[in-house]
Amino acid sequence: AMRQSSVAKDIIMEGRKLSNKGSCPLMYEWHGKKYWGAAHGLAGIMHVLMHTELKLDEQDDVKNTLRYMISNRFPSGNYPSSEDSESDRLVHWCHGAPGVALTLAKAYQVFQDDHFKQSAAEAAEVVWNRGLLKRVGICHGISGNAYVFLSLYRLTGNVEYLYRAKAFACFLLENADRLIAEEAMHGGDRPFSLFEGKAGMAYLLLDMVNPSESRFPAYEL
Repeated sequence: AMRQSSVAKDIIMEGRKLSNKGSCPLMYEWHGKKYWGAAHGLAGIMHVLMHTELKLDEQDDVKNTLRYMISNRFPSGNYPSSEDSESDRLVHWCHGAPGVALTLAKAYQVFQDDHFKQSAAEAAEVVWNRGLLKRVGICHGISGNAYVFLSLYRLTGNVEYLYRAKAFACFLLENADRLIAEEAMHGGDRPFSLFEGKAGMAYLLLDMVNPSESRFPAYEL
């Protein structure tokens, strides 16, 4: 792990302050919302913190923040996009089960707690059932969701996850042109960018060549 920076220390301090000794030990706010996802929220922040050296009490805060998320997920197994959100709609890396699954996989690697591995697998089920989206990118598209299966394949060695990643990648190969032509890319998407466009799909297809070395770009180290 990286030596703990003053930044990590500040992140923990801020999270404790906003949590105010609530049932989730760490909490953060962005644009007035307490996001949970990998792009703007708890999942992403916990993921970064787990790459640094944490003191025992800080480790406990990270673990208990993740446990809080697991125990407050939707009945479907998906995760809210923000605290108190009732909308069980988004199954993206940025919001929802896919980003949380990657963070829980990392938590299992760091803390060796089977509860995290089991919860990552449960989040991956949501992605399998609901993760074929209208967009091709990695932030909120099919390519990003395929990385959940690659991550769990590397974590568990279970070939079923590799088949699922291949199924999503094959779907992209067959349907990407149509999806892009239908302009499912909304106005905010940059159609050739890494996170929102074709470059992310290219990155996934390259990673499919050697799945055991695959990494979600800029998230999994």
